[in-house]
Amino acid sequence: MGRRDLRGLKYLHAFIDRHGKARYYFRRNGKRTPLPGSIGSREFMDAYAVCLADEPAKSSRRAAAAPGTFAALAVSYYGSPAYRDLATSSKANYRRVIDGFLQEHGHRRVDQIRREHIDAIIGKMANKPGAGIVLLKRIRTVVRYAIAIKWLRHDPTLGATSYRSKEFHTWTEKELAQFEARWPEGSRQRLAYTLLLYTGQRGSDVYRMSYAHIDGDTIEVAQQKTGQEDSDEKLVIPMHRNLRRELSLAKRKHVVILTTAYGQPFSLKGFGNFVSDAIQAAELPARCKAHGLRKAAARRLAEAGCTAKQIQAITGHKSLEEVERYTRKADQMLLARQAVAKQENNGGS
Repeated sequence: MGRRDLRGLKYLHAFIDRHGKARYYFRRNGKRTPLPGSIGSREFMDAYAVCLADEPAKSSRRAAAAPGTFAALAVSYYGSPAYRDLATSSKANYRRVIDGFLQEHGHRRVDQIRREHIDAIIGKMANKPGAGIVLLKRIRTVVRYAIAIKWLRHDPTLGATSYRSKEFHTWTEKELAQFEARWPEGSRQRLAYTLLLYTGQRGSDVYRMSYAHIDGDTIEVAQQKTGQEDSDEKLVIPMHRNLRRELSLAKRKHVVILTTAYGQPFSLKGFGNFVSDAIQAAELPARCKAHGLRKAAARRLAEAGCTAKQIQAITGHKSLEEVERYTRKADQMLLARQAVAKQENNGGS
């Protein structure tokens, strides 16, 4: 890869080691992270995408944590196998939420936390119910770690409730057609939509996909949420003809498939905003979110008669429970149509 391509990767630096081998690292705000593999390879681009999506720390120095406090507990937890064994993306998400909690409550003693304190903390997040759900999960994470290392004897989060999680809306065929009518084939918006819909993956995996992941008529996916990027358990998904066509029309400017208007890789947040803007421009209802395309992919597969196992082979769900909901709904719809058809054919009114 030439010098021009190297400059196209933001924050990327390179040097030749004493053995004459090219070495690459990601450097931002003084933090330097080595990147594995050769430039453009799967492992290289996955590591680069994670670094790019990582928000730089607001402060490089933090006051020493007082013994027995949540701040001290977090330091211990971050050094534990329970945290270190998490997938790279999960580590970043856990730390973001826990560090946010520490900003207000890090000075409080762990052994003095009570159920009513948990309720009060979560209760303040009525305007952000989704964040409240996640915060309660992460408080439970550190509290149960505290129990494991004998800082606590009882779990103060037991019985604590958060806001009900709202299920993502599954896009209808009419909504899919409306998006396609607004964004023609060959546009960046249509490419992002097609990757989401025809791979059935989360946005956190789609924005990182590179041309190095494509092998003939298949695309390889290492799901961050399930920790597959740190293992050999990767999905190999045959590409639907609509996806192959869209990729053939794409203006290839980078090793990463989806890029900004300036030809640079997206951050995860930037990709989310890009898709949200495209949905809004298509004048779709607010219920239509990027994740709903993953659900639409599973719905279509179920309606095509795919088994739960076959759908799971595409979406990569670890549990069959959610996948089976799609097949049950599709079976119900099919049986209902057959019932009405029989009624009509029998002359029923």
